[in-house]
Amino acid sequence: MEIRATTVLPAVRRPITLHTADGLELIGELALPEDGDPVATLVCLHPLPTAEGMMDSHVLRKASFRLPALANIAVLRFNTRGTTSRHGTSQGEFGEGETEKHDVLAAIEFTEFEGLPRPWLLGWSFGTELALKWGADPQIEGALLLSPPLHRATEADMENWRVTGKPVVALVPEHDDYLRPEEARERFKPLTQAEVIGVDGAKHLWVGEPYVRRVLDEIVKRVNPDAHPLPTEWDGPHEKDVQALG
Repeated sequence: MEIRATTVLPAVRRPITLHTADGLELIGELALPEDGDPVATLVCLHPLPTAEGMMDSHVLRKASFRLPALANIAVLRFNTRGTTSRHGTSQGEFGEGETEKHDVLAAIEFTEFEGLPRPWLLGWSFGTELALKWGADPQIEGALLLSPPLHRATEADMENWRVTGKPVVALVPEHDDYLRPEEARERFKPLTQAEVIGVDGAKHLWVGEPYVRRVLDEIVKRVNPDAHPLPTEWDGPHEKDVQALG
């Protein structure tokens, strides 16, 4: 069977609640491999909630549907403060990327509490700003950035990452609405270890199965290279995501 946009592969999935230092409860989900312990963890930071971004935004949803089974990777998704998805609404209000610092740190602390191995941040759009501003934490292995707009993150934030020496990989769509590959390479120069990858034909929202597969492949190449490249076929049990939005 070909893996399609609505394919849900086996995993152990459970709802979680993150508790922030400023007293909020954030709703989320943890997806773990069915057989054995994960080799790495993705902490997903979703697109802008005021533009319908949420933990169920399609690339993050598909990562959680596929990567536990295909790549032995745990996937943690959550709604930042004030954000709603099919899983529910997190407490609080949108903080323009500032008070969300507490949300990022709560997710990182959760990985430590749960003993989840080798956590990487996976940010998309607004989520890349959160990763760059607040994610250079000793617990974090590196950052994977999808469609970084670089609206909120500053050179000082990049310097915080640079001194860690940890890998930062930016996937930049050829036809992005905010930052395209050539400009991105220039803007990321202060973060000397950053790898900027232009993706031909792609747009900011990564619509289309070929682009989703490219994103997931690039993620797995860094996080669990032994599972790269990802298969496009699956012969085992599976379900269909009947609530798919895209």
